[in-house]
Amino acid sequence: MKYLIRSVKYLLALVVLYLAVLMLMTLTRTSLLSPAESLSMLVHSTRGQLLIAAVVVLAALYPRFGFISRRVGGNLRTDREQIVRAFETEGFALRRETPGELVFRGGSLIKRLGLLFEDEIRVTQQGDELVLDGIRRGVARAAYRLGSYLSYARDHE
Repeated sequence: MKYLIRSVKYLLALVVLYLAVLMLMTLTRTSLLSPAESLSMLVHSTRGQLLIAAVVVLAALYPRFGFISRRVGGNLRTDREQIVRAFETEGFALRRETPGELVFRGGSLIKRLGLLFEDEIRVTQQGDELVLDGIRRGVARAAYRLGSYLSYARDHE
């Protein structure tokens, strides 16, 4: 169910983006067609139908490649300060903490909206590594930042 919801959210975001571009073109008078004519061309032309099909396929596949797990060497308890600082630097805030898990969410409405409210990143301990699970953009940046912070902390002990 979560997969379907993420897919629909992404599809809606792409539709809103398309409509925003269409509106900007109309307002700046860079489009030779009216918005109604543009939408009609989209639905009735082969290129438009191909674009619609591509957007639907992209939205259907988005949850599969848009969410990842990354591993970073570290300890949830001893490196907590660096973990929190790394996520705060990337615009996330600690929302929940349980033994063995930290949960971060976007620190601002703009950050959360930019991530389509799929902004939750979980940090768990697995062996001697931290596992970051969540949206690709947030996890990749936070993992890189966290790796740098942990490396710096170890070098300066």
